[in-house]
Amino acid sequence: MQDSPIFLPLREQRERLRAGTLTATALAEAAIAAYQQRGQHDHAYLTWNGEQALAMAKAADAVLAQGGDAGALMGMAVSIKDIYAVTGLPTYAGSSQRLPKRWERPGPVVSTLLKQLPSVMGKTHTVEFAFGGLGTNAHWGSPRNPWDRNQHRTPGGSSSGAGVSLVSGTASLAFGTDTAGSVRIPASMTGVAGLKTTAGRWSTEQIVPLSSTLDTPGLLARRVDDIAFAFDALDSSLSGRDEHVPATPSLADLTFGVPETFFWDDCSPGIAETVCSAIKQLEAAGARIVTLELPGIDEAYELFKLGGVAAAELAAFLKTELPEMIDCLDPNVAARVKAADDMPAWDYVRRRTILDSLYQSAAARMADVDAVLTPTVAITPPTIESLEPAGAYPKANMHALRNTVIANFLGLCALTLPVGKDNAGMPVGLQVLAGPWQDAKLLAMGQAIENELGTGLEILGQPPAV
Repeated sequence: MQDSPIFLPLREQRERLRAGTLTATALAEAAIAAYQQRGQHDHAYLTWNGEQALAMAKAADAVLAQGGDAGALMGMAVSIKDIYAVTGLPTYAGSSQRLPKRWERPGPVVSTLLKQLPSVMGKTHTVEFAFGGLGTNAHWGSPRNPWDRNQHRTPGGSSSGAGVSLVSGTASLAFGTDTAGSVRIPASMTGVAGLKTTAGRWSTEQIVPLSSTLDTPGLLARRVDDIAFAFDALDSSLSGRDEHVPATPSLADLTFGVPETFFWDDCSPGIAETVCSAIKQLEAAGARIVTLELPGIDEAYELFKLGGVAAAELAAFLKTELPEMIDCLDPNVAARVKAADDMPAWDYVRRRTILDSLYQSAAARMADVDAVLTPTVAITPPTIESLEPAGAYPKANMHALRNTVIANFLGLCALTLPVGKDNAGMPVGLQVLAGPWQDAKLLAMGQAIENELGTGLEILGQPPAV
């Protein structure tokens, strides 16, 4: 499967497309072939757009043949989470009903992408209204984690189809969103790289909201370098910053903080060990490793367990914009939305004030190191069957989100990259946290780490055949 051009690094795809040794049509056809081979099994997409994507690819080839260039992502196969408004494609946001037509007018992120003439292969599954970390969906079924052929394991959420689309070879770049880990959890659980941008850096306009405070657009790809390439193609237009991913630093010039508590608690067998081994390898290669505890972690996690601000903000959106959807919610989502009914206004303001305080203290502490390293997700992807008993889903969902939500509640940007497998043979992610607005520097550090440890394709190999 990995001989498909879809698996080529994005920089190499760009060079070959312009040299005429690769066509956008060939990339789209490779994605379609992969979908025909694995699509029904992996179930990454709610809306498959293969025929239209092929037409888009042929149009891109015609422009390239005339010497035109619409941008770095031109002709590349991408998937988009079904929470983004995309021209010509329905938006369900993981719900049982198609959202009103206004949710098919693209906002800044998708508009910036579409101007570069990529091939949009389709819209990937999401947890309903992005409110969940495991990737399950009662309405449409849950994508299958490609790394377990025998059992249906969760792919991570809420961007549940995004990582699966990459591993199965139907896209080279995936767009997700991250409110408490919804890019990093699926990236970690499916063995790819994922970026959570700093809140406010990229617009969330025309992305169906979960939390107006915490939502962030994000990217998933097979390599950190692929994310860095795509970030540079998009960021200046979206952030207004004249900033690019800097040259990859030497590990010897980097200081990484490693917390001794919280992130390592109750990890599934093999997860902590695999991440520790990766950190030791970075240290042996010259990186300086110091102990650093992030401020306010316990307070942040307690606030998260109370529902944070997302439940109240989603409830407000649904009740004002889509009241007809409330009675049809996935029970796992409905329970969390209903809990917001009991939150008084003063408590919501109090929670926002706590977040502001956490942002400030975390930014100050992060100035002491270049980045902080932790396991991305503490649990191996659970089987769908294991989530069926009463109380099993909330417990596993909270456990899956525990390590990632800290970045959102502390106002940080964050990256995950695969570093090995746990004792169940499932991918393990290393989380790299950096201070607010350090997204470009974070990606450069991620490239340095990836250069030492290897890419996910090199570390994990191929998933089992269907």
